[in-house]
Amino acid sequence: MRVIPPAVKEILDKWNIRGLVILSLVFQTFLIFLAPLRKRTSKKLLAKILWTSYLLADWTANYAVAQITKNQGKEPKPDDPPKNKKLLALWAPFLLLHLGGPDTITALALEDNALWARHFFGLVSQALAGVYAVVQSMDNPLWPPIALLFVTAVIKYMERTYALYTASLDKFKDQMLKPADTGPNYAKLMEEYDSRKESNLPTDIVLIDEPDKHDRPPTLKPGPDPLTHLEIVQYGFKFFNTFKGLVVDLIFSFRERDESRDFFKELSPEDALRIIESELGFLYESMYTKTAILHTYAGTVFRIIAFGSLISSFLVFHFRPKKSVEFHGADVVITYTLFVVGIGLEISSLVMFLLSDWMFAASRKLKDDQVKDKGFFRRSTTRLQALFQKKNDKVYIIDTFLNRLLAFRKPRWTMYPCSGNGTHEVLTTPFLLRRWSGTIYGFNFIAYCMKAKVLRIHRRSECVCRSERAWEFVVFVSDWVARRVQVLFEWIKDVDSSVGIFIKRWSKKNKMVYCTVYPLYLVFSSVIPLVFRKLWGYVDRIFSVESFLDEIRFVSSEPMTKKQWEFIFSELKHKSEFAETPECAKKVSSARGEWALHDSKLEEVERLMRYVANVDYDQSLLLWHIATELCFQDEGDEETEKNRSGESCDDREFSKIISDYMMYLLIMQPKLMSEVAGIGNIRFRDTLDEAKRFFKGRHSENLKDMKRGSKMILFVSNDIEPMHVKGDRSKSVLFDASMLAKELMRLDESSSSSSGSHGDGKWRVLSKVWVELLSYAASHCKATEQVAQLSRGGELLNFVWLLMAHFGLADQFQINKGDARAKLVVGE
Repeated sequence: MRVIPPAVKEILDKWNIRGLVILSLVFQTFLIFLAPLRKRTSKKLLAKILWTSYLLADWTANYAVAQITKNQGKEPKPDDPPKNKKLLALWAPFLLLHLGGPDTITALALEDNALWARHFFGLVSQALAGVYAVVQSMDNPLWPPIALLFVTAVIKYMERTYALYTASLDKFKDQMLKPADTGPNYAKLMEEYDSRKESNLPTDIVLIDEPDKHDRPPTLKPGPDPLTHLEIVQYGFKFFNTFKGLVVDLIFSFRERDESRDFFKELSPEDALRIIESELGFLYESMYTKTAILHTYAGTVFRIIAFGSLISSFLVFHFRPKKSVEFHGADVVITYTLFVVGIGLEISSLVMFLLSDWMFAASRKLKDDQVKDKGFFRRSTTRLQALFQKKNDKVYIIDTFLNRLLAFRKPRWTMYPCSGNGTHEVLTTPFLLRRWSGTIYGFNFIAYCMKAKVLRIHRRSECVCRSERAWEFVVFVSDWVARRVQVLFEWIKDVDSSVGIFIKRWSKKNKMVYCTVYPLYLVFSSVIPLVFRKLWGYVDRIFSVESFLDEIRFVSSEPMTKKQWEFIFSELKHKSEFAETPECAKKVSSARGEWALHDSKLEEVERLMRYVANVDYDQSLLLWHIATELCFQDEGDEETEKNRSGESCDDREFSKIISDYMMYLLIMQPKLMSEVAGIGNIRFRDTLDEAKRFFKGRHSENLKDMKRGSKMILFVSNDIEPMHVKGDRSKSVLFDASMLAKELMRLDESSSSSSGSHGDGKWRVLSKVWVELLSYAASHCKATEQVAQLSRGGELLNFVWLLMAHFGLADQFQINKGDARAKLVVGE
């Protein structure tokens, strides 16, 4: 008995190699065009497509090479063209070329870089397999194009292997280590010192310190004019080469700290955002693509050789006569497709190479270097001055052209109305021109508990693109289906309970029912659901179905606003003024809200301080998040909106957005928060169960009204602290957060009743505390997780992390002064 029908098996035998080769080419096309999109969005669908294409591309090419090798050992069929097997041997180097992968993706995750040795072994084994496939047809008339293709394939595969090698964390660190500094020659110095002492010469050793930063001229300083698009990329590239050591925990000198901090203090917030944006782009390209190795002299030369070999191989094959007689027509078409599409992909890679930020930054000098050149030529002869003038005009034309190209990638800001009465400038850069996602995600505890929908702060219903509308429709349908399934399960549970009570009563009256129906009911109502629950538990554990559904239903998104970034920038800039020494910098970056509370000049600071100083970080996050939401929902009425100024409206919206964002990081991005999360998941579950019990006790579990639910929580009396009632066994912080919310509400009451000077209102305090909580998480997050997030669209946390480093608010700045140099001084 044959499982596969003979007709189907014949088709599979005839088209298996052809199908695999075409499929390999399709995967390469997907990767080269879709891979650059993953740094612009965090959509799971794109991630799944890339993950599938990345894994299947290597498998398909490997399997196809094995099939070609196997085919070369078979006897040709009578109806095959005379030299068709020779043509199949030409496909082997094509598949090796595909294994080299596109320039836009070498690693799917950081862990892939550590497997560079495996890829090198794969290069050797696949090259040997391809050679073996060709050797089996030694009299192959196509050996010239095969040999040329092998050159291209080996170069491409070596590029991928070397890119993985240089991006592995150990090698990445080795490349940045500076030459060893042994300091002054102690032994020689002491010999001279002893010899002069023996000669009775007054000798002393004097330590000469390096000049202080105030005695040194600034090496980098932005001019009075706004930075051009080209200068943004150039400065981003310069600081990337300096601060990429953050990834591998290298220590920076006081000179690098002062240079970066002094430069960023002079920048506008938008220019700082754009520089960090390009800097993170360079970091992504160095870790996940071939860009870093292609922008070297050797990389460029080898790429020219590879492209020339590919073109030469195509021309040799194209001008070979009698192809339609010697080879199968379909195979000739497939070969032409491999050549044409391969050349097209190489041209696309070349265009991406020439239009990349790396190319613009590496090919042009910074203006400081040009000024130095200009000063040199000014001291030269008149002829050299004329030559320089021509050169200067040419440079100006080139820079103008590059600026116009880079202008397409600048951030776009559009005015959108917010939930208050004001408007905000929102980041709306077109998708294909973005350098990161530009989205701030959020997860709201009260909304999750009540299964309510979180309304957007910025209303974009009239301007939202079709793709976002389609996604919102998918979310709505998924949420509706989930609700209906939940209602169905609750109905089945109620029916099962009623049936169970009836059968139990009946079995007590009838012994026959007790021996027959009752056991069947137990099996049906207990064993079968238990088996399904176990199976569902395994499925959910493997595929994380529930967390995926929760992410679709309850994760909201807000665009970055210009005022919000300006506020974060100004807060960190203010903190950097107190970070003159590494000790002060570490103290400032380790603040979790206490610095903001002291800076607010509040009389009630001590009552609020215990909610940040005497609790763990994860507990503080949950406390302030729930308190912020309670205050936000309490101030949603129109009359309250009218009494608030535009500034306080901004503070209110910013506090809400960052509060939901930090909860999103804590619950939905545990890897990013692994260093500071503590037992945050346990606290979240305990608080969630207490909230559900609270609403269920008031028959409001299906209320889906966040405003009413918040008022119900605030209505509970807090005369006695929850710990004195519940003890420390439960980690719930629901009513502790209610107490904090009431303390915050008193700030506005005391401010309005005070006739003299007073401190900030509650929303100004909340916004400052949330920036501090955000900066604490950014500075304590693992650098490798920060880099890993860049391949998933990037986060606001990445920008805050790098901005803190530029302001000197990082632990890596452990060198406060330069090394003193010893000098032997002989008196008179």
